[in-house]
Amino acid sequence: MSLATLCRAIDRLNEHVGRTVAWLAVVMVLVQFAIVVARYVFAIGSIPVQESIWYMHGILFMVGAGYTLLYDGHVRVDIFYSVATPRRKAIIDLMGVLFLLLPVCVAILLLSWSYVLNAWRVLEGSTEMSGLPLIFAFKTVIWVFAVLLALQGIALAGKAVLYLTGHAPHYSAASSAEPGRGEL
Repeated sequence: MSLATLCRAIDRLNEHVGRTVAWLAVVMVLVQFAIVVARYVFAIGSIPVQESIWYMHGILFMVGAGYTLLYDGHVRVDIFYSVATPRRKAIIDLMGVLFLLLPVCVAILLLSWSYVLNAWRVLEGSTEMSGLPLIFAFKTVIWVFAVLLALQGIALAGKAVLYLTGHAPHYSAASSAEPGRGEL
């Protein structure tokens, strides 16, 4: 498998995951609206439904991080980057992935390993008596976050290497597809 093929495959993966998880935003708004109506109009409360908002919020942002990187949507201090040539941008992105992003993703995986495994060992649930019994599964999202973000970092570094070695005619950190279009 060539580097360009690998980069496209990772881009497609994060495109699919990002477009799928984006629907959680709609579901989250609808559930939150239902909670407010139930509570303030009918005086009905539900801890599991309230906790589901926390789950959806965490999943939306953590699982969608690779998709955000795919479209260069993360916050960047671009004092130098915004005015840099494509070659300099490729070098900055490559170094950023190799010396910052990938080490942080590896650290997240290593430091969360026992945390997540211990949650699975005891099938950790909510601290609320009637809460959702799924904290153990929710904590696994930490690993999904680190893996998807690291994979997208590898794709970003690969695109930079392809450009720097003359195997790609142009360079952009963002995907060439419009977000949500799936055209890679």
